[in-house]
Amino acid sequence: MMIRQTLLISLAASALLAGCMGAPAEGLGPVPLTPTQRFTLQVEPGIERIALAVHDEGLSANQQNAVLDVARRFGQEGAASIIVEAPSGQDVVASALAWRVKGLLEQIGIPAHQVQVVAYNAPDPRAPVLVGYESLRARVPQCGQAWGSLTRTANNQSSANFGCAVTANLAAQIADPRDIVAPRAMTPADGARRSVVFDKYRKGEPTAGVREELVTNQQVSNAVE
Repeated sequence: MMIRQTLLISLAASALLAGCMGAPAEGLGPVPLTPTQRFTLQVEPGIERIALAVHDEGLSANQQNAVLDVARRFGQEGAASIIVEAPSGQDVVASALAWRVKGLLEQIGIPAHQVQVVAYNAPDPRAPVLVGYESLRARVPQCGQAWGSLTRTANNQSSANFGCAVTANLAAQIADPRDIVAPRAMTPADGARRSVVFDKYRKGEPTAGVREELVTNQQVSNAVE
């Protein structure tokens, strides 16, 4: 009986000690093969979209500028198509506004096959006309949601949040999320400059650019005033 009580006390003390120590630094989930694989840059689909109020007068100047801004961002991001969504209900004014938007987009150079007009279920036939496109955005990880005990590092594993802040900062700052998916194509070489350099090389002339000499007061000569 005494041995059993001692064993129970030992087990309880062990459980209490483990609870005080907390989970291991790397957490209780699966551990990545290398620490840098715990958090990596990723993209997720998003929607860039604006809503245009339906007016009997048609597109206002502000609405036209908003549509042009969407078209500009659409061209920069290289999306597949722009979707113009008109509210269902067969409202003549709303339908006319949607087709007016399509005409404006085609007028500024977007091919007709890249502008689609569709209907969406709306609570009101005069609900706004939606204009947008599918885009990519960088996924920003949420850091610090769970912590293990940073003192439990006997197995030499990285902590559960190792690399999260760096990845989150990069995801928040990156200009074009498509750069995460694949590198950009190289721009064409400067053929004209290459011809000039080769021509000077064949003539035995220096091929480097002209270097300005420094004057005694350490200011560059020919400085712009």
